[in-house]
Amino acid sequence: QVQLVESGGGLVQPGGSLRVSCTASGSIFIIYTMGWYRQAPGKQRELVATVTSGGSTNYADSVKGRFTISRDNAKNTVFLQMNSLKPEDTAVYYCNAEIQKYITSKWNDDYWGQGTQVTVSS
Repeated sequence: QVQLVESGGGLVQPGGSLRVSCTASGSIFIIYTMGWYRQAPGKQRELVATVTSGGSTNYADSVKGRFTISRDNAKNTVFLQMNSLKPEDTAVYYCNAEIQKYITSKWNDDYWGQGTQVTVSS
């Protein structure tokens, strides 16, 4: 009953910019950490960036200084602003959220979006 829907992927030239968004809906009491992961064909899924409910951020070394993660708590939405894109950034980008579904829940669950394709090519 929890769904994460991503949008904003597409084709961009090297050096260009793109912003992807992810909105959570359904049975949600509290969203804790939200993040972005990516996976290229034949490669392992890797963490890109995370942001806590308090606004603390963490980035993979490969994207530091180029990507910015942010969130709108009122809209249950997380964003990833990607600047100075490189061909090696090409991947399917997945949204992740740590969610407490109900006030009575005893633990949090991780949920994933369907992924959005980001292709960086000239």
